[in-house]
Amino acid sequence: MPILVVGSVALDTIETPACCRKDVLGGSATYFSLAASFFHPVRIVAVVGEDMPGQKIACLRRENIDLQGLEVKPGKTFRWRGRYEPDFNIRQTLSLELNVFKNFSPRLFYPYTESPYVFLANIDPDLQRAVLRQVKAQRLAGSDTIDHWIRNRADALLDLLKEIDVFFLNDTEARLISQYASLHLAAKWLERKGPKTVVIKKGEHGVLMLSRGKFFSCPGYPLEKIVDPTGAGDAFAGGFMGYLVSCGGLDDMDIRQAIVYGSVLGSFSVESFGPARLVTLNLRQIKERVRAFKKLTHFELP
Repeated sequence: MPILVVGSVALDTIETPACCRKDVLGGSATYFSLAASFFHPVRIVAVVGEDMPGQKIACLRRENIDLQGLEVKPGKTFRWRGRYEPDFNIRQTLSLELNVFKNFSPRLFYPYTESPYVFLANIDPDLQRAVLRQVKAQRLAGSDTIDHWIRNRADALLDLLKEIDVFFLNDTEARLISQYASLHLAAKWLERKGPKTVVIKKGEHGVLMLSRGKFFSCPGYPLEKIVDPTGAGDAFAGGFMGYLVSCGGLDDMDIRQAIVYGSVLGSFSVESFGPARLVTLNLRQIKERVRAFKKLTHFELP
């Protein structure tokens, strides 16, 4: 059965030290779906406005991506405009227009309600819980968040964590919600709130994962050039969830391998504006980078 992803499909305007690109296809569901679809079929639940160009949606029309849940409503598509500093670690939101996404309240239909694998992108935690209640056959649920929900909807987010298997967030968000400076302590604190697996994304510095009491640390894949980091975290989550579901297992080694595949998909994502690199990518290139990743991190004790 496909992975169900509920999130945004958006139009982004992205400013970097090199240039500015307007109306780039974006949104959490976009990046997640493209990355996950290399390993497992995906179903998208999202909403766009009538201004969304058809050729941009065409990027999502893949054999492994079901777009029946992508609704088109009168009005404008969700739009985000942001600017990155030269080192790409600092991002400033210049404008945010929710538009049709403001009243997004998905009602799942059959067979979406039968999806055993669910990913809830960074939307309101109450909305994330409402989606979970509609899924009848859930076996694996992952969710992401952003600092906005931590600052304004922390209680609702903590309630959600009781129902989540894999929780994704970045290092800043982990420190913010837990009030611990140490990411190890933050991960332990989050695990006690409910998730079986806590995945803390550290950008170019990699990933820290805690699963059933066991830690795993994975470096970031080294890149000489970063074009656009927008959506890299969602691409990571897509690679992680897609690979993990394709394995058919949830043991410690499966999760560690999923971390590596997620990291590789995130590294490809930043090589172009928007999801363009994910659109041209193929499975052979992914496996080549995974092998390179293994060589990069392998060592033997004397």
